[in-house]
Formats: sequence, structure tokens, C-alpha cells
Amino acid sequence: MRKVFIDPARCIGCKQCEIACATAHSLSKDIATAHLEVPIPRARIHVDPGPVIGLSYPSNCRHCDPAPCVGICPSGAMHRDGDLVLVDDRACIGCAMCAVVCPFDVIGFYPTASGLDHDTAVAVKCDLCVDRLREGALPACVEACKVGALSFGDVNDVVTGARRTHADAVFAAVEAVDDPLAGWRANGVALRNLVSLAETATFPVQPMGAQR
Repeated sequence: MRKVFIDPARCIGCKQCEIACATAHSLSKDIATAHLEVPIPRARIHVDPGPVIGLSYPSNCRHCDPAPCVGICPSGAMHRDGDLVLVDDRACIGCAMCAVVCPFDVIGFYPTASGLDHDTAVAVKCDLCVDRLREGALPACVEACKVGALSFGDVNDVVTGARRTHADAVFAAVEAVDDPLAGWRANGVALRNLVSLAETATFPVQPMGAQR
């Protein structure tokens, strides 16, 4: 299954993915006019601050299988279409049960242009830009990301690529020094010296009852 994968170490919090996502889900598909539409198009990906300053984390729907949101939806609005978990915003009753059971907190509630009316909030979540996928294009967020924090592909290909990247980094670090075991040897020598110092150390012994 192909998904959007996130590398938070690369994210700089620019929110270009959010802008591209909202534009892709607008009626005009035009970044200059999308914000003037009623209702305003909403991003399906959200960039939240990380646990430390300077770290951001993009979050979007993982299209779980099985998906808790699909199982609990009483109206059938949340449904599976192949590998994707999608929302029929004309069937959504806004009960928010899907948001309650979502383990990733990625479902919001807003009015949509394709909903029953422009005042009723319905479930809004990532659909992997299904229309773009059918045209052979990447999801809008991945295409907009300039730092490589977002990628799209099959999980096995992504894992294989990550392993290769880490392996290359390890080999590069080993080749950068004349003796890759020098650090371990130095650590062993330091430990032996510490043990020897402890064994040979002498401490003054006071007679029993001596005044302190």
C-alpha cells in the first residue's frame, strides 16, 4: 500500500504542505483565490510543534486497516475505497465518533463545498488527494514539500530506502577514521585504569572510638 511518510527531522514548520493541501481541495485549485471561497477550503494535513524548539511534526491520516473510524461510523460516511479511507461528506452527521476513536487525532470538522450545505460541519480528513492519484500525480503535500520531510510510496520501498541510507551513513563514518575500533579500545583502557585506581587506593583508618 502506498502512503505519505513523514520524516520529522527534516520538517522546518513552513506549512507549505498545509497551503498546498487546502488549495488542492478548493473549487478553484488556485492558491490566489482559494481563500476567498465559501466555505473556505481546509487543509487535511496539520503541522504541529514538536516536543523541543525547532522541531515540527506534520500529521495526517494513516488510512489504517482495519480503520477504527470506519468501524464506528453510524451513518456509513466513513468508508474504505480500496486502500483509502474516505469520507462521504453528504452522509456525515457530525457525531464525531470517528474523531473519538482515531489514534492519530487527524479528523477535523468543517463545512465543505460538496456537503449538504455550507453551514454544517462534517468530518474532514486526508484522502491522499485521490483525484490527483488517479491522474498519476503526487499528493499535493508531498509535491509542495521542499525539504524532503514528506514522501509518497509503498511501505516496503520506504523501509528499504531508510535502511540503505542508515547503512551508507555507518559505512561513511567507519571509513572516515584509520582505526574504527580506536574508540572502543580507548574506552576499555579508561575502564581498566579506573578499576586499577580503585583497587590501589588507600583510605585512612581510624581506631575504633577515636574522636572525629
